[in-house]
Amino acid sequence: MWSKTVFDRIFSLIGLIVCIPLFLVIGILIKIKMPGPVFFKQKRVGQHGKLFRMWKFRSMRKSSPDTTVTTSQDARITPLGSKLRKYKLDELPELWNILKGDMSFVGPRPDVPGYADQLQGEDRLILEMKPGITGPASLKYANEEELLGKVENPQKYNDEVIYPDKVRINLDYYKNWSFSSDILIIWKTITRKY
Repeated sequence: MWSKTVFDRIFSLIGLIVCIPLFLVIGILIKIKMPGPVFFKQKRVGQHGKLFRMWKFRSMRKSSPDTTVTTSQDARITPLGSKLRKYKLDELPELWNILKGDMSFVGPRPDVPGYADQLQGEDRLILEMKPGITGPASLKYANEEELLGKVENPQKYNDEVIYPDKVRINLDYYKNWSFSSDILIIWKTITRKY
C-alpha cells in the first residue's frame, strides 16, 4: 500500500535523476541569457506553519523587487523566464524540496509569509498538509498570471477573490483527500494543455 510520503520520496528521487540533463540545459540557458544565479530561493510557509526555503529556476531579472503577485505582463519576467513559467519548468527544482520532506507532489501551493500562516479557524487545517507542486487549486488557477493581468488591481483581486477561493478548494482537498485523488491531480497536471 502506497503512502503519500513513500510515493513522494521515491518519485522525487526518480524525477531528479531523470531530469539531470534537463536541469543542465536549463541552467546553461539561464546563465547565457539571464546573467546571475540559476536558482531562485525564497522562504515559504510549509506544514504546520513552519518556514522552509523553496527552490525554483530563476525566471526574473536579477535583483527584481519582491512582490506577492505576478501577472503575465510583469516586466520582471525575462523572455526565457516566460517560457519556463509557461511550461512550469521553473518548478522542477521543487523535486528537491519533496525529497527533503518540505513539500509533496500534491497539496496547496506554498505561500510567502503573510498568507497561509495567518489563516484563522477551520481554514488553518490546510497547514496540516505539506504544500505541493500541484493541487486542485493549482489546476483551477493554472492561468492565474493571465487572469491577474486582466484586472485593474491584481493585488486586490488576488487577496479578495483568488486567495479565498484557493483556501476553500484546499480545505475541501484536505477533508476529502485520497491517494487516488492525488494520482488523478498529477495526471491532470501532466496532461493539461498550455
